[in-house]
Amino acid sequence: MRDRLADALYAAGWGGIKRLPEPAAQALGRRVADSAWRRRTAGVLRLEANLARVVPGAGPDELRELSRAGMRSYLRYWMEMFRLPAWGTERIRGAFKTQDFEHLTDAIEGDRGVILALPHMANWDLAGAWMVTALETEFGTVVERLKPDRLFDRFVAYRESLGMEVIPHTGGASFGRLARRLRAGGLVCLVADRDLSASGVDVTFFGETARMPGGPALLAQQTGALLLPVTLWYDEPPVMRGRIMPPVPVPETGTRAERTAVMTQALADHFAAGIAAHPQDWHMLQPLWPADIARHAAAAGGDGREGSGRGGGTA
Repeated sequence: MRDRLADALYAAGWGGIKRLPEPAAQALGRRVADSAWRRRTAGVLRLEANLARVVPGAGPDELRELSRAGMRSYLRYWMEMFRLPAWGTERIRGAFKTQDFEHLTDAIEGDRGVILALPHMANWDLAGAWMVTALETEFGTVVERLKPDRLFDRFVAYRESLGMEVIPHTGGASFGRLARRLRAGGLVCLVADRDLSASGVDVTFFGETARMPGGPALLAQQTGALLLPVTLWYDEPPVMRGRIMPPVPVPETGTRAERTAVMTQALADHFAAGIAAHPQDWHMLQPLWPADIARHAAAAGGDGREGSGRGGGTA
């Protein structure tokens, strides 16, 4: 019943919200965000706990205000996502402004593949649609499996309508498809701040050990592709901003596991800098650090690796 309800709600969002005038959709998003924030839902409490690590000196009142801004940012993402298929080309081109753009264009002009790795910040769907529209460059991405299957199919259809090649998160099979695209000089985009498997890489993240996927670093080593970290944040509507960092170098020495650890730590450091600068736009409403995951798993009676609710994923 819960799965059917979730599917119905998403269907209503894509079917109805995109028909709303822009100011009405923005106002609806703020009302939903503020309602969840006032009710202190589980997602709000988890967001505050995560933000407490990002802003360790913040007191309770500051964290509350930060989580309110975070929920508004999160609902802005959802309102934009539901409306994005109806946006025209010029609207998409004008909705994203990025710094250090030359790192991406230089990489694309080379004869090597390119991996863009980013955290759950702002609206990566919009950044992807902008790449397809403004740069006329298609790319592949991985999405986690959602239940029910109809909901997963909706996310796949949505992202494919934006020009993305969508690959289900299936371990080795998805890795192989991404590797083939990269060896052919193609582009891959991966959300890479949360491990969805049992084989992530330990990194230091805001002073504590966390686990992040090693897929981006492994793909770069195996295919020779360039690995570029990206962070996103919101400006006043309708503009989103981003920054593209220089490629993460592959260490010249060490085992593959050691090189992967070094490169994944470099990604974590870039992500942490971007999140610290714009904490309200980090949409992490799930447990990330091992201690939190263990407590969540014990309370839920599972392994703590539930889906993100955004249909994103990594290799």
